[in-house]
Amino acid sequence: MRPQSIHEIELWRAEIAATTPGNPALCGWNSYSQCDEDGIIRECLRLISSSVSLSKTFVEIGCGNGLENNTHQLALDGYRGCWVDGDPTNIRHIEKELETLKSKSLWAQHSFVTLENVSALMSEFRDYLGTGDIDFFSFDTDGNDIHLVREALRTIAPKLVCVEYNGKFPPPTRLEMDYAPDHGWAYDDYYGASLQSWVDRLTDYTLVCCNMSGVNAFFVRKDLANAFPAYSVEQLYQPCRYWLIGITGHPHSLKWLKQLTRG
Repeated sequence: MRPQSIHEIELWRAEIAATTPGNPALCGWNSYSQCDEDGIIRECLRLISSSVSLSKTFVEIGCGNGLENNTHQLALDGYRGCWVDGDPTNIRHIEKELETLKSKSLWAQHSFVTLENVSALMSEFRDYLGTGDIDFFSFDTDGNDIHLVREALRTIAPKLVCVEYNGKFPPPTRLEMDYAPDHGWAYDDYYGASLQSWVDRLTDYTLVCCNMSGVNAFFVRKDLANAFPAYSVEQLYQPCRYWLIGITGHPHSLKWLKQLTRG
């Protein structure tokens, strides 16, 4: 990372510490995550464990090839979990490297997640893990996430949820993609949902943190939220800083406008 970026991060951390003391974003670092998510996850689970026992379980939808995701570190820390990815090449890579797709500690499978199959997947994972009270649920499919996460939460009740938000749109802007089962991301700004839409839709969860790159938002189940300081969505929002993960930004499109004008 260039020295200028390191200096910028120090300034942002100082601002976060001053405006939202106790914000889990202050604890960010990465080993296998894209940016600082590994540290945020660990801190959130530490706070949760102060009031309830952890089941040491996770589910990640959009695990990639396993080299860079939000739960690789948890697996190394002794958590049992499930991985899903829609790209068969990624799952083949995992199978080649691990020499299996299903063990006592990790089950990886290929699936393009839709509203038609997400509940069945969650039921399978709940049975494999022996609980619906999963510690950590990470979801990133670059598109229909807000629709699929809400459906998944009918079957499982994770303590901590991480979702990708469209950081181009700060609160109170409410935007979410129309559900499209065959959606493929065109690498432009038409994907996912704004942070405000996530807050509005996840009614059983409380926003507690956004990561430094302005990509991932962390929500805690409301019965566990007392372990975290309470801040507004405006205070917790982080803008897009894609250069922190090697991305320079998304091309503009008229697709959001097209969706709104379509009625």
